[in-house]
Amino acid sequence: MTIEDLRASNSAAITRQDVADALGIDPRTVTEGIRQGNIPSLKIGRRVLIPREKFLALFDVAAA
Repeated sequence: MTIEDLRASNSAAITRQDVADALGIDPRTVTEGIRQGNIPSLKIGRRVLIPREKFLALFDVAAA
């Protein structure tokens, strides 16, 4: 999975593993980013999901 795959996706939310794969980092690093508030997230029961559009917006701002 890449950032471009995430952009092409129709999913409302993505998983920590999706983010880790797209960025080429360990899922624990994603978890730490969520804990620090750097990566937007939403907890539903025991699952932690990342809103796809908000996550991708992090890169749109950085590119501008």
